[in-house]
Amino acid sequence: MRFPLRALLLAGVAGLTATQSAHAFEGVIPGAAKLTSQTSVYDWTGFYLGVGGGTGYILDEVTIPTLGGSSISGVGGRGFFGKLTAGYDHAFSNGFVVGGAIAARYGDIDTSWTVPGVGFTADIEADYGVDVTARVGYEITPRTIAYLLGGYSYQHFELNSSVAGASTDWHDNGYILGLGVESAIRQNWTWSGEYRFAKYSGESIGAFGGASIDPVIHSFHSSLNYRFGGGPSQRSRDPFVYDWTGFKIGGAISAGISVSDVSSGNGGSTFDGLATEGFLGEVSVGYDYEFHNRWVAGVQLAAQYIESSASATTAGVTISAEADDFGFDALARIGYKFNDYTLGYVIGGYSWQNMSASISTPAISEDVGVSGFSIGTGSEFALSEKLTSFIEYRYTQYEDVDLGSVASLEPVSHTVRVGAKFKLY
Repeated sequence: MRFPLRALLLAGVAGLTATQSAHAFEGVIPGAAKLTSQTSVYDWTGFYLGVGGGTGYILDEVTIPTLGGSSISGVGGRGFFGKLTAGYDHAFSNGFVVGGAIAARYGDIDTSWTVPGVGFTADIEADYGVDVTARVGYEITPRTIAYLLGGYSYQHFELNSSVAGASTDWHDNGYILGLGVESAIRQNWTWSGEYRFAKYSGESIGAFGGASIDPVIHSFHSSLNYRFGGGPSQRSRDPFVYDWTGFKIGGAISAGISVSDVSSGNGGSTFDGLATEGFLGEVSVGYDYEFHNRWVAGVQLAAQYIESSASATTAGVTISAEADDFGFDALARIGYKFNDYTLGYVIGGYSWQNMSASISTPAISEDVGVSGFSIGTGSEFALSEKLTSFIEYRYTQYEDVDLGSVASLEPVSHTVRVGAKFKLY
């Protein structure tokens, strides 16, 4: 099983998340004033600037008539990006926050595929773009808002191909839907983390005989923001005490993308990779222990059901991959409390998933359970003395699925989970 460099780089993305302690930000932001009261509500009204980045995963639905009607339900790729954001929010006295923002992005989210039998290679890269979004949120703790967002997205794509005259670039328009959280960490400084789904109108490439490319991008963002009017407001919440130590049961829903790098034998096609969008539901049980220095460590067992599939047809041969059954995780996590109600953490451990893969010619099908590992980062928020909510990004890599000498698949998944936990005692 291969551990990709990109997985290691995810740790750098996670380094911008809530798992960094307030002490770390004291070194980065010298002299920043602390928020003194845990019950005073943060004032979200005002302009802000943000710097950050993240990781993105692209799914291109591709049909190529000049290659014997080849079609790929999802050609997947991955990459990283940086972004700058400017925005404005207004907080209402009932706890709701509304606002708008514009963000400029630059990155290397790309995908590639080859068909050696016809000498075909191609690479599509999503490099720079701009998003204009609106959001509506609610103060789930005195220091944190959870929000939904939507809006317009502009993206530049570049295609490089071995087909004569096919290399080109185009500008695409689309829409964005997403969700996220933002937490105050200092007087004027906040951290935000979010998941975004972007759908673009697509392009027809004349040099491919009218080949169509319809892209969607799943991305996971992290940003450090400076709020010009940030600080405690005149409002306050009734205090409560949440003890992070204890046994918990939880549930979550998840959306994301899986990418299987496909290598077919005998000099066949390669895809980087075969991608699909999917959903899963999860139940979990775990135990956490809070130390006196604001650190929290714990373990978690989770079971999930996933619905996800993809296929590719080239020269009359169809390769398909499905993860549409049950799986489970055995994970450990360690986190740090920003304040009494907000925990940032990293999580990792063992994952198992039932998967199936097949190829039409020759007829080969495998239905196997595959082992792997997961790493991720998230934030959890105390809503009452017994109830918390959380949002979490997770990267999972599984062992290879072999289809004899014909092909092999190297599956990975990238998901965001949103859920709640109830503390038993």
